Order: sequence, then C-alpha cells, then structure tokens
Amino acid sequence: QVHVVESGGGSVQAGGSLRLSCVASGYTYWYSMAWFRQVPGKEREGVAAIYPSTGNIYYGDFVKGRFTISQDNTKRTLYLQMNSLKPEDTAMYYCATTSQYTIRWDDGRLYDFWGQGTQVTVSS
Repeated sequence: QVHVVESGGGSVQAGGSLRLSCVASGYTYWYSMAWFRQVPGKEREGVAAIYPSTGNIYYGDFVKGRFTISQDNTKRTLYLQMNSLKPEDTAMYYCATTSQYTIRWDDGRLYDFWGQGTQVTVSS
C-alpha cells in the first residue's frame, strides 16, 4: 500500500524560507515525484517535479530560481527548499507521485498518489 506524507509547512514572513519534505513509501519505483499547490477557489498548479530515473527537474515559471526540488539517495524522500517566499506563495502544498509515464510533469491528473497536504502561509 502506498503512503505519501508531507511535512514542513508553516507560517513565515515574506523573504523567509521553508523546507518541505515528502516520504513516499510502499513502492520501489516512481516515474515522477512532484510538488503541487492550491489556493481555495483557484486551480491547482505544479510547483516542481523530479524524474528519479533520469534526474530531470522541472519548475513552474513562478518559481524563478527561488525553490529547489531534490530527493535523498533512496529516491523515496522528496524535498522542496523554498527561499525568498512571497505572500502569493501562500497555499496548501501537496506531494504527488506516479509510476506511469507523464508527458506533462505539471498535469496533476497524471499522478496516482497524493499526500494530505501541508499548509504554507507567508505574511507580508
């Protein structure tokens, strides 16, 4: 049984940093591991993704060098280091994984497993 669990959210002032973690267990191979975020009333958007087998990394345009996605040596723990946070980064952040080929890393419909989310709040 697959479990995806995020941690590391919280409240921070603008310009601050947070590090999110995600542990995906119950499966040995992931094609893509990604972070998404969503604000109530708005569409979910892709933040960043990594393809463990190739090392390819993708970021949403809004990241602009502020966030870094990485994984540990087991490739089951995913991180998102977020620096220079802005109030508009306030959202629920979700970790998502899939073992299937994903033609678009930021299409949430292609991901099979999701965590419960961790709230990030950035105050001005």
